[in-house]
Amino acid sequence: MNREILRLAWPNILSNISVPLLSTVDTALMGHLSALHLGAIGIGSMIFNFLYWNFGFLRMGTTGLTAQAYGAANRKEQLLTLARALLLATGLALLLLLFQKPLGRIGAELMNSPPAHQPLIMRYFLIRIWASPAALGLYVLSGWFFGMQNAKYPLYITLFVNSVNIALSWVLVKNFGWEVEGVAWGTVIAQYAGLALAMFIWTLKYRPLFFESSGFRQMLLRPAKKLRLLLSDQQPFLHFLRINRDIFLRTLLLTSAFAIFYSRSAAIDATILAVNTVLLQFLNWMSYGVDGFAFAAESVVGKYKGKKEPEKLQRAVRLSLFYGMALATAFALLYHFGGNALMALFTSDPNVRQAAQPYLLWMTLLPFFGAPSYIWDGVFIGLTAARAMRNSMAAAFACFLLTLYLSPQLATDPNHGLWAAMLIFLGMRGLIQHLLYRLL
Repeated sequence: MNREILRLAWPNILSNISVPLLSTVDTALMGHLSALHLGAIGIGSMIFNFLYWNFGFLRMGTTGLTAQAYGAANRKEQLLTLARALLLATGLALLLLLFQKPLGRIGAELMNSPPAHQPLIMRYFLIRIWASPAALGLYVLSGWFFGMQNAKYPLYITLFVNSVNIALSWVLVKNFGWEVEGVAWGTVIAQYAGLALAMFIWTLKYRPLFFESSGFRQMLLRPAKKLRLLLSDQQPFLHFLRINRDIFLRTLLLTSAFAIFYSRSAAIDATILAVNTVLLQFLNWMSYGVDGFAFAAESVVGKYKGKKEPEKLQRAVRLSLFYGMALATAFALLYHFGGNALMALFTSDPNVRQAAQPYLLWMTLLPFFGAPSYIWDGVFIGLTAARAMRNSMAAAFACFLLTLYLSPQLATDPNHGLWAAMLIFLGMRGLIQHLLYRLL
């Protein structure tokens, strides 16, 4: 069991850590231009995080259902899960493109962005939105690979996408002076290159599975039959939609918490917005690292649920939590002893670096409060216990709002109140999930 979890976790850790590396480079590129550019990219990126995180069910729901089909050795359901998810992703991406301008304006308003930031935000948004079909398609394919107990392919794809993105962004900003347009176009081109690679890998590895499965041999030539097959058996399709609905609602609350955090940061002043933009990169690095074990839990827990082996499932949960907390401890030590050095990597603005000093302590505490919730997310996804995920997030979000309401009375510095609310939000998520798991 240890080997199985670690075999799945280490590619996920490398893959996930490369994700905040991308936003880290974007943040650093803009941070060395001006605090205005840094704040605009922070808000623009958060708008896309809000959009894409809310569509994270395309990956999570696909992973859980595919892993259970894999455990049950049901090839037809493995393929049907992929097809349903790709169909849904395509429809959602078209809606994003259709409503791109109002989405950008509403996002900037909801983030309480200062007027000086808004032109830069919209320039960034209206370019990067064209990556949405590729981004959502990659969610689906990565989730399907995870469900098939294969973590190496998502690693290769993610490293490829982020390498292309970082290289293009650097060249377009540093050599061509494109500023926000440079990082936006770097993302768009890299996402489509990654989708092409993912489809190529799927064709090489899983094309035989497509033709071996009964009823799929003629589907490429008969799209009408394909659509009827996807929709004819209503119960599995409705189950797929219900799971994704609950994960969507859960993620909507999660992104709302971060959107409120950004909005409150912007309302304090531009310097605090820049500080919190950087400090959230610390949180992202930790969360993406620990998520490596969460993703392993999704795959392994889902597989053993499909195989109906509860003892192995319980052991997978315990080991995932152990490894996740061990990695969280390493991040806490890194942030405690290296916080100032890390700040210098993100921004050369002495005012931003000085203003961040009082809040570095939160970076040491957050890994211990946040890591359990990430691992429990993976467990619940593997179990396809989407309703419990939704309910735990709703309760934690209520605690977050309550803390924000009380924080002006608890702290003379409003930014300390913001970070206290974030810590309570993450901690309550893990605690409530632990209690609900005992009831499943």
